[in-house]
Amino acid sequence: MKKTFLVIIILSVQYWANAQKTARYTTLNAHSHNDYANEIPFWLAYNSYFGSIEADIWAVNGDLFVAHNTADIKPERTLDILYLQPIVKLFTENKGKAWKDNSSTFQLLIDLKTTVEPTLSLLVEKLKQYPDVFDPKVNKNAVRIVITGNRPEPSEFEKYPGYILFDGILNQKYNPQQLMRVSLYSENLRKFTLWPGEGEIIEKDKIRLQNVIDSVHALNKKIRFWNAPDDINAWNTFINMKSDYINTDHIIKLADYLNNLGK
Repeated sequence: MKKTFLVIIILSVQYWANAQKTARYTTLNAHSHNDYANEIPFWLAYNSYFGSIEADIWAVNGDLFVAHNTADIKPERTLDILYLQPIVKLFTENKGKAWKDNSSTFQLLIDLKTTVEPTLSLLVEKLKQYPDVFDPKVNKNAVRIVITGNRPEPSEFEKYPGYILFDGILNQKYNPQQLMRVSLYSENLRKFTLWPGEGEIIEKDKIRLQNVIDSVHALNKKIRFWNAPDDINAWNTFINMKSDYINTDHIIKLADYLNNLGK
């Protein structure tokens, strides 16, 4: 009887420990994939307290436009109009914070579709006008700027201001200084598994995937998987495997799911 009671206590402690780990996932762990493709760019993810928002940019005639491909480039869809101006306005209204009622901030994952130069320098010229919004050395609550897509070689990271961070590449070697500029690793899930999102990931794929996640965490970095199933079973699987950001094209559905975790 005593042994049975002890087992029940141990299992209860384990259950609540796992529940607490799951409960720590919030919308700050959510990534709005191709955010600009939403009917309401930026605001839908921002109002859902997403911790990561993605915008693809193209350098055209000295300005930066947000689009998935060149056919979608429109004069009114610049990075300034869709993202930078709203963010700057919010930080002014919220007295140097992303949200009035939340001490956290978010990252803007900017995917360079055109060549590193002049695209990245054009971006820096825009960002440096607002150091209190985009530079954590000036404001600890600043939005984190992370560059993905076309990225400079690690040896060229130092050419850009320290507030410009980069999306890491798993098979790329970084020295300690370069690694400090890597904010996270984004990986194509299909490199590791063809799992469609239903049921469980087959064991050999799951082991491979978990090894990748653990290796990134060993570097004290975060990881996100794109080209991944985007439903409740998949979200739950990634949380259980401790993937840091949950990639989605369904902002409201993922927000509802995360807001109800642990309830």
